Amino acid sequence: MSLIRFFVALLVWATMSFSTQAETRIQFLTPGASDGLRDDLRAASLTVSAGRNATAQDLLAAAQSDYAQLLGVLYSAGRYGGVILIRVDGREAAAIPPLSPPSNIELIQIQVRPGPVYRFNEARIGPLAPNTAIPDEFRPGAPAGTGTIRDAATEGVSAWRAIGHAKANVSGQQITAEHAGRTVAASITLAPGPRLSFGEISVAGNRNVRTNRVLTIAGATEDLARGRVFDPEEVERAANRLRRTGSFSSVTIEEAEEIGPNNSLPLTINVVEATPRRFGVGAEYSTTEGVRLSGFWLHRNFLGGAERFRVDGAVAGLGGETGGIDYEFGVRYERPATPRADVDLFAELQFEHLDEPDFTSDTTEFSLGFIRYATDDLTLEFGLGYLYSDTEDAFERETYQLLTLPLAAELDRRDDALDATDGYYVDLEATPFVGLAGTGNGALFEFDARAYRTRNDLTFAGRVQLGSLFGPSLAESPPFYRFFSGGGGTVRGQGYQSLALDVGGNRTGGRSFLGLSGELRRDVAENIQIVGFADWGYVGSESFPDFTGESHAGAGVGVRYKTGIGPIRLDLATPISGDTEGSSVYVYVGIGQAF
Repeated sequence: MSLIRFFVALLVWATMSFSTQAETRIQFLTPGASDGLRDDLRAASLTVSAGRNATAQDLLAAAQSDYAQLLGVLYSAGRYGGVILIRVDGREAAAIPPLSPPSNIELIQIQVRPGPVYRFNEARIGPLAPNTAIPDEFRPGAPAGTGTIRDAATEGVSAWRAIGHAKANVSGQQITAEHAGRTVAASITLAPGPRLSFGEISVAGNRNVRTNRVLTIAGATEDLARGRVFDPEEVERAANRLRRTGSFSSVTIEEAEEIGPNNSLPLTINVVEATPRRFGVGAEYSTTEGVRLSGFWLHRNFLGGAERFRVDGAVAGLGGETGGIDYEFGVRYERPATPRADVDLFAELQFEHLDEPDFTSDTTEFSLGFIRYATDDLTLEFGLGYLYSDTEDAFERETYQLLTLPLAAELDRRDDALDATDGYYVDLEATPFVGLAGTGNGALFEFDARAYRTRNDLTFAGRVQLGSLFGPSLAESPPFYRFFSGGGGTVRGQGYQSLALDVGGNRTGGRSFLGLSGELRRDVAENIQIVGFADWGYVGSESFPDFTGESHAGAGVGVRYKTGIGPIRLDLATPISGDTEGSSVYVYVGIGQAF
């Protein structure tokens, strides 16, 4: 019994100890401030950020720091005559000794009277580089915010650096506020310094990636070649090339403090190597397609030159109603900066077995080509491939041999690939092929465009998919190049590949496909999002959709739980047009948004 009494006493003591600190009330008053300024002031307040449940010592420290925080906001808005009062239980926070804080705080009252807006009566900056775009707000008569002055100075220095003056800086500034007239005179003096060229480039931090490969990938003999005029954009592009390899967890390029011989600027590439080996697994589930399991193993420095070697495998159709079990296996090798800095060489070998409702195939494909990084968000791919496939479908059993010329262009301007809220994405693939056996010459085209827009926690996502097969007739075309619709990647709420064409009583895919999808996503909690969606798909016998074929649609609702690796997705969908004889509700589970 004594032990029980001890724990009861301990519980009572702990409860009393944790309840002695009462919640602190925080009042934030901004008389005369606009809604925008009031929001900026509240966002800058460390006291508001600390919250009313913080300790008394933390709240006092935050309150005493808020004078500078709030004054910075006022100055940025051009208000130089503001008054800031911060009282802690009636005492001015600045007068309370920080080493003798009160044991308990009941009320913190913050009052900010912004005062009038001061305006520039003088706004000068120089000397300026040709075509410098100084902010329009930096002119006589405009509000004299410190942010505007700072932006003008930054733009002035950046313009000089952009044309080779790497050591440009602000050499002097004079800012005078005249309170009687509520004006500010601002004068900024720039020192361009000499025009510099790229000098010697050294590498630091690499252990397993060879130094000569780091320099080659960065473009040390191309865009950063010694003697070329300094360009900060080229320096940033060089860093991005190294980051893109995945071999480095950190990349920075440091400019030397001192100018080198002949007005050159030495650079140091500092890298931190990432763990070379990675592996990953994935899983998806839908009511009709069953379970799909996938995995990969990746080496990010395969031969010591930041080469990537990746092995992928997947099994699909487990427990599904989509024919039999599908599986695939592939290996891919990529060598960055081959033959030049913005071009990567790749070689890929893939094997795929498909046991689909309307055909079976065993396909082996080898491709060799190049990836061209045209800009930070535009990637081009071109190559040469050979495909061999044993296939059986509604028409006959056939062996196909194709010589392919895969071409692709990808433009990605999304803010987040796994959970986009703004921006757009476009992927265009064209595969001209020469029929060596089983079919004639032709070309396969696939187009995927997505757009995102967010307003007030409501995100609209739209998607258009288009597919076209040119050349061979429907009966002579390879079944694995034909188009079906239905399932998680096309129309949710319809059975997997449930939409096809009827040719002589036999089901087969079409030579064209058009898919439209729309989603409305709304955040309802910090990590929870609800989604409403609708999908529509069309399959036709002609090479381009002429709307004489078949179509169907589905709609539903979903929920997303956001994690560090992307949102976990659960969708429930039902048919709304077309063949609705299947299941009335389809379930889809995966990682990442549907598109």
